[in-house]
Amino acid sequence: MQEIIKSIIETKIGKSVVLEKPKDIKLGHFATPVAFSLAKEYKKAPNAIASELASLFDSDEEFESVTAVNGFINLKLSLGFLEKLSLSALSDEASFAKGSPKEGKILLEFVSANPTGPLHIGHARGAIFGDALLKVGKYLGYDITSEYYINDAGAQIDLLGVSLYLAAKEYILKEDVVYPEAYYRGEYLIDLANEACEIYGKDVFHDATKLDELIEFSKNKVMEIIKKDLGDIGISFDYFVSEKSLYDRWESTKEVLEKNNSLYEKDDRIWLRSSELGDEKDRVVVRENGVPTYLAGDIIYHKNKFDRGYDHYINIWGADHHGYIPRVKAAVGFLGYDSSKLEVLLSQMVSLLKDGEPYKMSKRAGNVILMSDITEEIGSDALRFIFLTRKSDTHLEFDINMLKNQDSSNPIFYINYAHARINQLFEKAGLKADDVKSSQLNYDISQEAKDLLYEALLLPDILHEAFNKRDFQKITDYLYNLSSSVHKFYNSQKIVDDISQNSYLKVLSTCALSIRVGLKLLGIQAKDKM
Repeated sequence: MQEIIKSIIETKIGKSVVLEKPKDIKLGHFATPVAFSLAKEYKKAPNAIASELASLFDSDEEFESVTAVNGFINLKLSLGFLEKLSLSALSDEASFAKGSPKEGKILLEFVSANPTGPLHIGHARGAIFGDALLKVGKYLGYDITSEYYINDAGAQIDLLGVSLYLAAKEYILKEDVVYPEAYYRGEYLIDLANEACEIYGKDVFHDATKLDELIEFSKNKVMEIIKKDLGDIGISFDYFVSEKSLYDRWESTKEVLEKNNSLYEKDDRIWLRSSELGDEKDRVVVRENGVPTYLAGDIIYHKNKFDRGYDHYINIWGADHHGYIPRVKAAVGFLGYDSSKLEVLLSQMVSLLKDGEPYKMSKRAGNVILMSDITEEIGSDALRFIFLTRKSDTHLEFDINMLKNQDSSNPIFYINYAHARINQLFEKAGLKADDVKSSQLNYDISQEAKDLLYEALLLPDILHEAFNKRDFQKITDYLYNLSSSVHKFYNSQKIVDDISQNSYLKVLSTCALSIRVGLKLLGIQAKDKM
């Protein structure tokens, strides 16, 4: 809607304009400060320019009124224009707010948690953010491929094998165990040890030659857990890429870096000249023992990504990886690629409360809060919604029990209740949405109804803004505010058996459509009954 209005104004005045939404809808549905930017060119006061420009729209059917106020041009949309948009939306729900195909291909990598244990609540935030970016982006017409990078090489995987052995010795072989300072803990390891025992027998835990086989078994089992946990909240991936499978490409990757004079030797180690491309210092890529570092693995992986020929690359990382961004971008540049094509988004950790107290750690995972525990306690819908109510790179804290409330303090209940209420009104009127979508709106309907229709038709603008700014709080806020307007309208306006019943139901049907589509793109199914 905003782009339509923007295009109309720019065509009329021959200038590029910025559109804003006034805080007070009584002033108008949109406003533009274009008169201020034209003051120098026109050699007139903004007020005079705004008045002249406003008069250009007197005959346009899209506007009920166009007025100049303190140099701003305020535009109130006509009911006829809103009605056309509403009819188009209700006639083709599958296309409502949908974008046209965009040029270019995007590779989106997210989650990519080490396969050493179940996903914790921090992983969940990045997973839900990434999936929302994927769903909304695809809906808007972007060609996006999703990918999970499996960090299945390096010290963390060796530690998984050691931790499995220790769990087996203590809980299966009943031996005394002295745990090292670093190891993985949790009941999931006991479960893995029992599974391994069933497959390989107890003697496997006395056979050092079987360690690699047990590590591979454990990693694959953990990945099964991870995939199930993600599936339980509606997340899947197009591709899973194994770090281990790429390590044989290190020598060829190193050759490219050497050719570009980006490596040097010092203290028996090989360094990347990352400080030359924005990093705070150079980084080691090969240790004294000749083993590539974790950074080397990421360099190989990003070469693999760029070699596949996408136009844009998005990584979603935990906030603790903030300092890692410059060195990876530097490596991408040294490999001969355009590092500006790599976009890294950060996901902050989460603080959970239960009745105002810190949520207890999971026994199954040892020292973290498992994503699966929270999903089981509050459900996938509530988890997905609450994690998108704040921009991903800001801190999020919420109380689990608040999301169990059956009232307005629980945002997902409040929004679903608005959708269910609208369905309830149609049942009460003995009608269906198809019965009113083509009916002409009564021009005597309340201003509140007109403004509600305008608000319901903003979803396409909200989706574009949320995707472009990588901020899905804009969608959750929009859905909550629209639902609040629906509840207010429901409580203040007689709807069924009113002379304008079908007009009001058409307005509300448009609201329900926006709620339904908006929730769907967040991975949530709107409820018809509560």
